Amino acid sequence: MRARAFLSLLLALVAGPISAQSVDLTGAGATFAYPMYSRWISDYVAKVGIRINYQSIGSGGGIRQLSERTVDFGASDAPLTDAELAQLAERRILHVPTVIGAVVAAYNLPGLRGKLKLSGPVLVDIYQGRITKWNDSRIAALNPGAKLPNRNILVVYRADGSGTTYVFTDYLSTISPSWARGPGKGMSVAWPVGIGGRGNEGVSGQVRQILGAIGYMELTYAMQNNLTFADVENAAGHFVTPNQASMTEAAAGAVRRMSGGDTRVSVVNAAGSGAYPITSYTWLLIDARMANAAKAKKLADFVRYALTDGQKVTTALHYAPLPSALVPPVLKQLDALTAAK
Repeated sequence: MRARAFLSLLLALVAGPISAQSVDLTGAGATFAYPMYSRWISDYVAKVGIRINYQSIGSGGGIRQLSERTVDFGASDAPLTDAELAQLAERRILHVPTVIGAVVAAYNLPGLRGKLKLSGPVLVDIYQGRITKWNDSRIAALNPGAKLPNRNILVVYRADGSGTTYVFTDYLSTISPSWARGPGKGMSVAWPVGIGGRGNEGVSGQVRQILGAIGYMELTYAMQNNLTFADVENAAGHFVTPNQASMTEAAAGAVRRMSGGDTRVSVVNAAGSGAYPITSYTWLLIDARMANAAKAKKLADFVRYALTDGQKVTTALHYAPLPSALVPPVLKQLDALTAAK
């Protein structure tokens, strides 16, 4: 929470008091990329002078507010489905990928030396309540020699409609037919066990405070809160640490598919010996037919900045930049936005 409060204060200092008269652009949605969007906004506001207000209320909230026309852009780690796009067909919603991030399984076991290794099936069993102790034989088998405590596992999940939940449950559904049958994949699912936290901030706060807790969150939040997170077994059978290289490798295979025009692709459990398996693109959701041409131009200019100069600062916040081959076709999408009348 302290990291989020600092970012909010930074935006307030740069952009000044928020009001209907002072804000040029408003956006809302994913907490997954909130640290990145905050950095881009603060840098861009200082450079250009326009005022942008972004509220990290979760992907579900961002989609809802975009649908209700209460914001100029939404943000989500869960792309809209074909059915959802059909309901908004008159508006032509663009999915603009902005950055690559990782969802980690962070845990609170202060006496444990080294990092845990966890597999997809073990994560499924933890989140389904079938593994309830940290010294369970299945965890021990992945971590020979580790002195695992005889402590209960406290599962933490997102209580709000969340793109981070979508990415995590997309991964669990991909590697586990039983999980795919239920709870399944989505921004909100019926968790069999555990307690909820609101936002990546809430989950990271719960894990930090509760001994024996495990929670899924975007990598940046684990780093900001000094939380330990597991290396996760990928499709090639290797245990991989989430970092720029492993996220980039996971996301690279989707470039050709995204360049074809539809950027709504999943990259969980990607092929590649060094690919981190719980990796995702995240998107800005933009109405290509914005009624206000002046706002459309301001938004297009900001997004162009994020996809070019803004990519240079992604690694400082533990994200990975978009593959260079993907940037030109994504920028091309913005031509429709600048033509809005």
